[in-house]
Order: sequence, then C-alpha cells, then structure tokens
Amino acid sequence: MADVRQDAAVRDAEPELPSRRRAASAGEVTAGGPARDGAWHALSCEAALARLGTSLAGLTAGEAERRLAVHGRNALPQPPGRSLLAIVLGQLKSPLIYLLLAAASVALVLAEYDDAGFIFLVLIINTAVGAAQEWRAEANTAALRRAIATVARVLRDGAVRRLDSTLLVPGDVVLLEGGDRVPADLRILDAAEVQADESSLTGESLPVDKVADGAIAADTPLAERLTMLFAGSTLQRGRARALVVATGGRTEIGAIAGALQSPAAAPPLTQRLDRFTRILGFVSLGLVAAVIALQLGAGASLRETFFVAIALAVSVIPEGLPVAVTIALSIATRRMARRNVIVRHLPAVEGLGACTVVATDKTGTLTMNQLTAKRLWLPEHGFVEVGGVGFDTVGAMDQAGEGLSEAAEGAARSLARSAALCNDADFDPAGGAEGRSGDTVDLAFLVLAIKAGLDTGALRKTARRIADLPFSAERKYAASLHEHEDGRCVHVKGAAEVILPLCEGIDRDMVLRLAEEVASRGYRVLAVAMKRLDHGTAAAADHRLEGDLGGLTLLGLAGFIDPLRPEAREAVAACRSAGVMVKMITGDHAATALAIARDLGIAERPQEVVTGREIAAAGADLDARIAVANVFARVEPAHKVRIVEALQRAGHLVAMTGDGVNDAPALHRADLGVAMGRDGTDAARDAADLVLADDNFASVVAGIDEGRAAYANIRKVIYLSISTGAAEAVIFLLALATGLPLPLTAIQLLWLNLVTNGAQDVALAAEGSEPGLLHRPPRSPKEPLFDALMIRETLLSGAVIGLVSTAAFAWMIGQGWSQFDARNTLLFLMVAFENVQVFNCRSETRSAFRVPLSANWPLIGAIVGAQAIHVGAAFTPGIRDLLGLAPLPLSQWLMLVPVALSVLLVMEADKLLRSLGRRERRSSPAASTA
Repeated sequence: MADVRQDAAVRDAEPELPSRRRAASAGEVTAGGPARDGAWHALSCEAALARLGTSLAGLTAGEAERRLAVHGRNALPQPPGRSLLAIVLGQLKSPLIYLLLAAASVALVLAEYDDAGFIFLVLIINTAVGAAQEWRAEANTAALRRAIATVARVLRDGAVRRLDSTLLVPGDVVLLEGGDRVPADLRILDAAEVQADESSLTGESLPVDKVADGAIAADTPLAERLTMLFAGSTLQRGRARALVVATGGRTEIGAIAGALQSPAAAPPLTQRLDRFTRILGFVSLGLVAAVIALQLGAGASLRETFFVAIALAVSVIPEGLPVAVTIALSIATRRMARRNVIVRHLPAVEGLGACTVVATDKTGTLTMNQLTAKRLWLPEHGFVEVGGVGFDTVGAMDQAGEGLSEAAEGAARSLARSAALCNDADFDPAGGAEGRSGDTVDLAFLVLAIKAGLDTGALRKTARRIADLPFSAERKYAASLHEHEDGRCVHVKGAAEVILPLCEGIDRDMVLRLAEEVASRGYRVLAVAMKRLDHGTAAAADHRLEGDLGGLTLLGLAGFIDPLRPEAREAVAACRSAGVMVKMITGDHAATALAIARDLGIAERPQEVVTGREIAAAGADLDARIAVANVFARVEPAHKVRIVEALQRAGHLVAMTGDGVNDAPALHRADLGVAMGRDGTDAARDAADLVLADDNFASVVAGIDEGRAAYANIRKVIYLSISTGAAEAVIFLLALATGLPLPLTAIQLLWLNLVTNGAQDVALAAEGSEPGLLHRPPRSPKEPLFDALMIRETLLSGAVIGLVSTAAFAWMIGQGWSQFDARNTLLFLMVAFENVQVFNCRSETRSAFRVPLSANWPLIGAIVGAQAIHVGAAFTPGIRDLLGLAPLPLSQWLMLVPVALSVLLVMEADKLLRSLGRRERRSSPAASTA
C-alpha cells in the first residue's frame, strides 16, 4: 500500500503529462515544456525530493519499475519514417499528375492503348527520377533519440548501478562527472565545480556554471536555470548528484521533438506549382467540357466525341512537364552540391532564391563556435591584439599593427604561462577534435600560450602542480600552486571584479573600467595574476591555497570571443545586395549579440535587439516588434518558432539556418530550413530542407544564387511546354471552328510533347545563371509562377505558332493534299517550331542572339537530337506507321525553315519593345524624381 500511495503522489505532484493535456501547436509545445510547467528550477532540493516522493538515496528497484510502467521509457517518440513506397507515392501527389492520370484513363476507356501507354510511361519516369533523388537524401530521423541514449549511474536500493538511460524514471537520483552526457532533465542536488555545455540546446556559446542552491524565479529563461541540467547537454567539468524530474518526451529536448511532429511548411516552389497546375487543370477541364458539349450538340457519336476530347486534353496538358521539372530540380541539386549545399527534398532546390529573410543562428553559423583569446591588456604596455582564430596555433601578437617590444612580448608570455599552468584542459595541436578536451576557456588559454612561443607540455612537467582550486560559480576564479625551479608560485585566473581586489600596485578602478569597456564589445574578460611564495612556504591543501591569495601581481586581462567565420561579413553584405534581410538569433546576452551584429553589419542600435523575455511577454505588438528587430538575444526554441511565424505573417518567405538541437523546431517551421552539415547536430539536419556541407554561411549566398537560377530555369521549362501546348490547342480549336479535319492525332500530339519537345525541356534546365541575379530583389512571395510576363510571352508565341501552323495546314488541305501528307508535314513543322521556340525560352528578357550557344551545349545537342529522332522515326518501320510519318522531300524542308523562324522574329520584336519601354520609364521625369 505504501508503494501505491507513493506512486499516486508522484502522479499528482508531477507536471501534467502530454497524454492528459489538449493537443498543442508547435509553438505551445515548446513554450516552456513540461519542466517549466513544474518550475523545478525554482524549487529547493528538499521541495523537489518531496514533490517526487524520493530521497537522496534514490528509489528502490521495485518502485522504479512501477514508475517506469506509469511514465514509460526515457526515450523520445520515434517520428514516422518514410518507406520507399511512401516516397514513391509522394511523387504522385501533384495536380498535374492527376490530370495526366485522367487523360490516360480516358484513353484506356476508348481502347487507345498507345496513347495511354505513352502517358503511363512518362508517369513512371517522373516517379522513378523523383523517388530515387529523395531516397538517396532521406536521412535516418532517430537523431533526437540518440541525443539522450546513454548509460547512467543511478542510485537504486542505496547502491550505485549503471543502467541504460532509457530506464530512468522521475524520482531517480543519478551521479554525473565531467564528460558525461546528461540523460534526462535533472534538478541538481549537490554540485562540485560543475560546468555544462548547453550550446546545442540554448545557443549559449560559453559553458554554464551550475549550482545546487539558489533563488531562481519560475519564469527564468532556459539558459539561466543554473540549478538544472538538461537532457542532451554535456557536463564539461565537475561532479554532481541530481534528481530526475522529467524523462523522454517530457524533457526540454522532448518538447523540441514534439514540435518536429507538426507538418512542415511546403517549399515555395511546391506552393507555386500546385497553384499553377490547379489553374491549368481548370482551364483544361473547361475546354474539354466545352468541346464535348459542342460535339454532342452537333450530333457527333459518343466515341467520336471522346476521341476528340482526349486529343484536346493531350494538347492542353503538358505531359512532359513533370519529368522536365523533376530533372531540372535534379540538375539544380547537383549544382548546389558542388557549391556545398545538399538538398534533402527536391522542391526545396529553389527555396533560398525565393526567401526574403534569412533568420540565422549565431553560434556555429556566423561564428566558429571556438572561443579565442583575441585581445590582451598588459600593465605598462596597454592593449595587444592576438591573431589567429579557434584552434589555429598560428597567430602573431601586435600593437597598432606593429610587432611587440621585447618587454611587451615577455609580459604577454608571462600571462600566457600562468594561464596555461592554472589550467585543466588538454590540447594536442596535431590531434584534431580527439586531441582537445576540457573547458573552452582553458583550451583558448593553451592556444594563446602556444602562440606566445611556449611548449605547454614541457611547461607542465617542469612546473609541477602541488595544489589547486578549481573554478566555481561562487568563487569565480581558479588557482593552482606550482613548484618551479626558483620556488613556488600561485597562478590565478578569473573574473576581473574578483581578481583585481586581490592584486597590489595597480589602479584597480582604472583596470576595472578597461575590463568593462572590452566586455561591452562582446568579449568575455578574465584577469590573470600570480604570486611568488616565500621560500619554504608549504601550501599543500586547497584551504591553505585559498588563504594565500592576497598580494597578487596582476599580469593582465584577456578578452575572449567566439570569432566570426572569415566569410561571414562578406556573406551578410551579399545577402543585403540580393535584397535579402539577415536577422541574427542567439542565446547570448543582448550586449554580446549586439557587438557581434555590429561587426557583421546586421545591426547598429540597441533598439534593434529584442530578447527572449520580451518575446515571451509581448502581446499584440509582437509582430511589429519583431519586424523592426534584426537581433534576437537570449532566445529559447519556442521563441525562435514565434520569430519565424511572425515574419511569415508579415509576408516574408523565411529561411532559417542553424546547427543545434535548439534550432530544430524553427528549421522545421520555416519556409526553408538550412542546417549545418559538418558540426551541426543530427536533429538540426533532419529538420532541415537543405544542409550546408561546409558549415559556411557564405554557402547560403551560393544557395540563393543557385536557387534563383533553378527557379529561372524551371520557368523556362514551363514556358516552353505551355507555349507549345497552347499552340497545339490553338491549332485544334481553329480546326474545329473552321471545319478542318483533325490536324494531329492524339498519339502525334503525345510524340511532340514527350519525345521531340521533352529533350529540349530537359536541356533548358542546364542553362547557367543569368547575369545580375544576385543584384535583383527577391520576387514577391505572392508572385505566381505563371505571372503577367509569362502569360504575355506564352499567349503571343502560342498564337504565332498556332495561327501559322493552322494556316499552313488549311493551305495544304486546300491544295488537295491528303490528310496523311498534310498531318505529316504539319508534324515536321511543329518540331521545327519547337526547336526555334527553345531559343526564345533561354531568356525572358535578353535577346536570343545575346545568349551564347556555348553557355549550354547540351541544349544544342538536344535540338539536333530531337530533330534527328523525328527524322529517324520517319524512316523506321513500325514507328512511322504508329505515328503516321513519312520522309519529307528537300523542297518541303526548305519551305518549313523560314516559316518556323517567324516565331523567333516576333518574340525578338516583343523583347525589344519591352526593353525600350523599360528604358523610357527609367528616364522619365517621374522616375528621376523618385
């Protein structure tokens, strides 16, 4: 009975479980998560233990088993994976595909098996190409589960046991030490010099000092809950005993996983293609219905009526378009991969080119996520700049661009020597990531020592450590006692406001003002000092060492910063030139965030900074506040989602970049999620549409360029398909209206759309980027794919081809040609028209004569190949009978060429008129005044 009562008390005391709560949106799920609902960080250790009905000795094995049955395993819910069948079926979810299926079904009903076979063939090719691409890109979506899958040391029945972390339950007491992965959300009970790396969860680039006791408000931001450890983070140093307060989906990382289960925003291209194909579908259905009504009204038989209807449907529906668009996207995918942008879903190819805002994470995206000592202040020598970034040990020290004096160089070496001795990190310059361990500040000091010309390994051997005081949040400094050849020395590093009062012979107020000035520019500032002990002094214990810290000699100040990626400034400027706004999102403090934003050219004034606390407290003015802000500091995962949603409500297409677990919900919610591939987390990559293979923000600019080029090429493909389809419809309708015989059969129309026109469609996708794409503003999110310019070009070119072809067909019939010969010649003429129309489609604004042939040799090959295939079909038995083809004499060829060139002349004249109109508008007085 006692166990049952205890289990009931736990259920009543715990935060409300998701199974008992209403379904929530992505933003609501992550707004604080269950941990915040319980406000565990605001409870004392005793209150937390009491609330969960446990003790410092942990749970019994029986009680843990019962709780496991109630709360389930400490594992995140597995997102449904996409099977190969699901990916294949996904390729068919397009209105255009539905139109093709309808046409094929009608062909089967009419026993026109050749027509139906052609349509089904194109559907199979389209599905195979798209499915193959997405199957290769489909990643395993178990990243978040792996983030908390580990072995934990747990107190059960009063003894320490090593258990799979999935067996942890609320009320368990776990033991942690430096290097351990945190297995669940924990309330710290005891802490000894604990620091945790929470950068992937909160965006805070520096390790966070953790404590067991402290008054923390219930609404404290996630990054400032010092009494908590969160699942997925890592203990960098120290030891802790902690109480499990949330497991699995109820942890903060579990709330993020919940957000990723909501439907993602469709890529911009998908939205535009869906809108376009819906319009095309309505037009096709309207035309077919009208023709059926007219035919039946004229007394035509039902079979004849449907035969005419399917021919019209085939002429209107661009059967080759799905394949051409899919291949165009695949070509763009390969191009982007060569520029380090990996596409996970085909329709996302052009997404970066469409975005109007890039909301980018700072840590690891704009910066290197490698803390670096960049600035020193030395007594009597002033400021020293330190070259190099991250773990690169090559970096000169200088003052005002000149080398250091011998005295200044010695002072810098003394500072670096003391910092390298009072240090628990290990750094092997040649060992890569495996050769680095320890606190990021300690690592940065070791790199500084190597830059100062010190051999850190030899230094530690010749200056044996006798005692030390590790850094702690309460003490705010670290100290170590060493045996040198000339005596013993104490080396100290820590917060300037703590170290300076312990130093002698300095103007403390002046040095403190200098430290504050450097900190205001985004640096983390530490002071380094030392003290030589009297000969024979023995300080062999921590408490004795602490008592010997008066009368220190200040060696200087060291300013650390997470350095910008070398290409970040230029990339931000390039985005601005392309008309794309860049907004920075970070877990850092507002002052640090603004300093970095100023360096990047993203923001200048404090008014452009909004904090996570302000976002949480904002009401109806949230959207207006976010619209004018360019920097968001101290934000949590839910805040990032709200930022993205507010920007979307303002009419923006939002691209979100990030690398951490904390970025995953916003990556998922944005119109386009862009994750870092090399140093990013699996969770971020799985939530994204694109992955930057080199973690280089400059690759975003390359993605914008390639995305715009891909969109332009897709428009060219659509322009060619729809304009030639419109011409076929014009020929068909004019023939019906004038009483001419059916100009082309359904199978001949399919041959035009799928074979002779399909090769040019595909080759058009290989067109390079047009000049000036990155200097144009992004297109409006509301701009349709089939806009006013494309409607004009399509109607004009389609009308020219249709009218001229109908006139030629009518002339041939009037001259007494047989229907076979007239259709055969018309089919050759249509192939010639299509080959000429390709050149019009290479640019919507530039003359075809200004686009060099060498820019797209595959297109030239496709034109020659399409013509050769058609001529070859006329000589091939079986195929020529199926298509109704016969070879043409040379005299007819000579007649067709100038006729086909008519569409080039008309479209060139239209481009010239439009160009003159643009020049006139730019030079008009109104434009000059504007």
